[in-house]
Amino acid sequence: MATVKIGFAPTRRSIFSAPDAIKYGNLTRDKLKELGVEFVDITDINEEGLLYDEGDRQKICEKFKKEGVDGLFFPHCNFGTEYVVARLARELDVPVLLWGPRDERPDENGIRLRDSQCGLFATGKVLRRFRVPFTYMTNCRLDDPEFARGIRDFLAVCNVVKTFRHTRILQIAPRPFDFWSTMCNEGELLEKFNIQLSPIPMPELADAISDAKKEGTEVAKVLDYIHENMCVAIKDDELENVAALKVAMKNLAEKYGCNAVAIQCWNALQDVIGIMPCAANSLLNEEGIPVVCETDIHGAITAVMVEAAGMDEARSFFADWTVRHPDNENGELLQHCGPWPISCAKEKPTIGYPLAFDHPGAVEAEAKHGEMTLARFDGDNGEYSLLLGNAKGVDGPYTKGTYVWVEVENLKRLEDKLVCGPYIHHCVGIHKNVVPVLYEACKYIGIAPDLYDPIEEEVKAYIRGE
Repeated sequence: MATVKIGFAPTRRSIFSAPDAIKYGNLTRDKLKELGVEFVDITDINEEGLLYDEGDRQKICEKFKKEGVDGLFFPHCNFGTEYVVARLARELDVPVLLWGPRDERPDENGIRLRDSQCGLFATGKVLRRFRVPFTYMTNCRLDDPEFARGIRDFLAVCNVVKTFRHTRILQIAPRPFDFWSTMCNEGELLEKFNIQLSPIPMPELADAISDAKKEGTEVAKVLDYIHENMCVAIKDDELENVAALKVAMKNLAEKYGCNAVAIQCWNALQDVIGIMPCAANSLLNEEGIPVVCETDIHGAITAVMVEAAGMDEARSFFADWTVRHPDNENGELLQHCGPWPISCAKEKPTIGYPLAFDHPGAVEAEAKHGEMTLARFDGDNGEYSLLLGNAKGVDGPYTKGTYVWVEVENLKRLEDKLVCGPYIHHCVGIHKNVVPVLYEACKYIGIAPDLYDPIEEEVKAYIRGE
């Protein structure tokens, strides 16, 4: 599971009860510890452990920068001091969570101690003036279920943003000539998003495979893993090439500091290494290093986003939208030659030969059914968006490769989005509902969420705790 560290800066304002603000700051600390949240506190900055003073804000900012926080949490323990909240958030440039505890009933003299909700209204406006995007968790009690859910979802949003902003993709060879749809603008990805590519030529991959075979130990471990977890229908020397390719890609990803891989996969690569890379892709995907086909850089970006949204607890799968279901008007086949991770399969995968190529190394297995999220990061003409929505696995005819038939709410509507763009025939799926997390993360990374079903109000309601 991913580790996310947040900066915890509970805030108050002087005209409301300081003792009550201190009380709620401590109660919130205790709740975060109960939930297992890793946070950087400010109890060493002042005796109250609260943010309300500009001098303290500067010290808090320095501490949070030093600790490398991935997000900021501003509980409004009474009204709060909105301008120091906004200044701190602006300088740190990480996701921001606003929340305040429900205010109690006024006492018998009509005195209110906190007015936390009112302060949230003020802070939201000032954050907008500072052009700081933020996430709002509904005004609720610490023991309400929406508090725990909101914290967990915010951690996942922080994980997506952190991962996206630090993505570096190992590009193995150029895209196949025929795949004009997978071209990307490398300079623009760097300028807009700090997404970096590490391109290597085919001979460097071949050398890395040769080195892996010579070393032998890691290749032997991979072969043992394959025999334990997969059925093998190819020759021993071909299987050794699969294992060596897996080891080589992992070594190259580590060498260049990459968290994802995009590989050419056909046709020149097959002639050079003698196998399809699908099974090796599957094995590396299972380890949590996404590998996508046809040098689809945008597909690799999608994969790291989707897995980060799931807090790295589940593996994703890279698929083609291919053909409509023969019997289900809203059904579609998601399929590829075999890069899907083993944990996605409903059966023991088989390493064999693909449908359309002569070289060994493809994988056959139907994926598990159930609820899933489907997504695609893409763009053209300087604008980028994230297509996303829900689907469920359904029964359908057997087909070669790794595959699953899915049903969506309205396939014609989805089909229109895929054709009219900026998307292509590739997507990434995961067996989790991470639509709200990805939707919320988009505001922090500067891309537009594009829901293929009209569920935006439902997603917003979920995020705010309804």
